[in-house]
Amino acid sequence: MESFITSYIRKYFILFFAFCSLLLNSKESNLIEGYWLTSASIVQVKKCKDEICATIEHIFVEEGVDPKSVLDSNNKKNNLKNRPLIGVNLLDGFKYTESSKNILKNGRIYDPGRGRVFKSNLYILENGNLKVEGCFMGFCGHEEWQPLKVIINDDGTRSLVM
Repeated sequence: MESFITSYIRKYFILFFAFCSLLLNSKESNLIEGYWLTSASIVQVKKCKDEICATIEHIFVEEGVDPKSVLDSNNKKNNLKNRPLIGVNLLDGFKYTESSKNILKNGRIYDPGRGRVFKSNLYILENGNLKVEGCFMGFCGHEEWQPLKVIINDDGTRSLVM
């Protein structure tokens, strides 16, 4: 009798912890904050004061080219054309709130390829990707960013978790 009760309790706790783990993982996968793989870079989205920002952390370039040497040469503002793209914030105007982690609307995004700022919306999709939408005069285009798991090592370097 005692082993039946012990077995029942053990199964209950395993199911309970599995359910809690599932809830935690689903909440984590809905967060906009984190590292994202874009078509040309790795971007870190995080809270910056009371807004969301997206800083370019790495740029994919041809072998032998230093990513830090890539400049914001397409920027419409002449005084910004000589700044390195690494470290540039792509997002502006997205207010940070605890309740809106899956959809953020009415912000702006900087497109370094065009050197322009567009109205923007951000959506976490069911597959876990971040849909980044840029709009101009009612016409919108988008790109899906894929989530990356990055560990910051004790020495400050970062490692990608596969």
